[in-house]
Amino acid sequence: MEKLAKKRGKGILCGTLVGGANSLFGGGGGMIAVPLLVKTGLDEKRAHATAILVILPVSLLSFILYTLRGFYNPQVLIPTAIGVTFGGFLGAKLLGKLPVKAVNLVFAALQAAAGLFLFFG
Repeated sequence: MEKLAKKRGKGILCGTLVGGANSLFGGGGGMIAVPLLVKTGLDEKRAHATAILVILPVSLLSFILYTLRGFYNPQVLIPTAIGVTFGGFLGAKLLGKLPVKAVNLVFAALQAAAGLFLFFG
């Protein structure tokens, strides 16, 4: 029983960190969620898929709060939503077909590219 409570406590702490990062930065919680989920014992592909599912509610809540405050550009909303939906569909299809090593390499490359963009951009 104590082990389960400790695991749940870690899950709540990790979830709080992921939700905070996702809301504060307008995304990116999955970049934190995946490594944390792997640490809890999930395999890489399940961690990626679970991160997407976990990010959905906080992204919707963030969207509502940002919308109420007027922090979005309606002219790019629809085209971006279409692109993200299409990209998400392709990514989900590829996740099931790519070897774990390839998924890890792509994930690491995207994290590095995002970091470089933020640092130098």
